[in-house]
Amino acid sequence: MMQGNIIKYVADMLFPRLCVVCGRALNDGEKHVCLECMDELPLTGYHLVDFNPVEQLFAGKVPVEHATGYFFYERGSRHAAILHSIKYHNNPHLGEWLAGRFAAELETAGWFGDVEAVVPVPLHRSKMAARGYNQSEYVARGLASVAGCRVERLVKAIKKHETQTHKGQYERQLNISGVFKATRRAGDFAGKHILLVDDVVTTGATLLSCAEALRQAVPDIRISIATLAVTRLQ
Repeated sequence: MMQGNIIKYVADMLFPRLCVVCGRALNDGEKHVCLECMDELPLTGYHLVDFNPVEQLFAGKVPVEHATGYFFYERGSRHAAILHSIKYHNNPHLGEWLAGRFAAELETAGWFGDVEAVVPVPLHRSKMAARGYNQSEYVARGLASVAGCRVERLVKAIKKHETQTHKGQYERQLNISGVFKATRRAGDFAGKHILLVDDVVTTGATLLSCAEALRQAVPDIRISIATLAVTRLQ
């Protein structure tokens, strides 16, 4: 057995790589999530649906060219562990990896079109300091790696807000009001198409606030939206 294989064997014995969904040991060729759990991932297919439920969240509020989410998130479900691992268990690379898989499907469908930048929803500096990373930025990296464009920070969080969890739609909108502001760099994308990205969309309040901040600063910026997960909206 070669030295590299010995080291890998010992590492797998001491620190086995486990599926974040079912907890079983991953086989060679599997990463983060086992093949069986990936096959059972509840995909939305929204990128193939005209005026899908995610797009409907923003209709009449802010102009959005396209909007979609990769898989359905349901609290308490087996696959909810994916989002929890990404967001709360220091595993942002899982989000980047899944986003790359999602991006491959979007690319095949011609969904990226003339997108020139992928823009993650920002975290306030206090939350960034506490968590250590912005999970949406890792999702953005995964999408950008396939889309062939840069990740750009065109929005910043200028005010701390409470978590959106357990809040209703109206409470979420109030909670997120005035939180975001476009950066100076956003002006370079006047008339251009950007992809605004978050880890999950529930009511759309956070993404709507970001999109409004961008449109207020750059009225002719073109916006599409993609998230890793989406709650069942209908």
